[in-house]
Amino acid sequence: MTMSLGPYASFIATSYAAAALVVAILIGWIVLDYRSQTRRLRELDRSGITRRSGRGAMDRP
Repeated sequence: MTMSLGPYASFIATSYAAAALVVAILIGWIVLDYRSQTRRLRELDRSGITRRSGRGAMDRP
């Protein structure tokens, strides 16, 4: 199947390429942030810091 995009073919192709690049950058950013947050949570867990929501109602000081 061939498509004729007419005189705007370069604009359309560039727009799709730019959109794909932005999506790829956002996916990469999310992956890196996930790894960073996971690493920070592991460090906090190793140091003994717990979540406030992990305590029961009777455990409050």
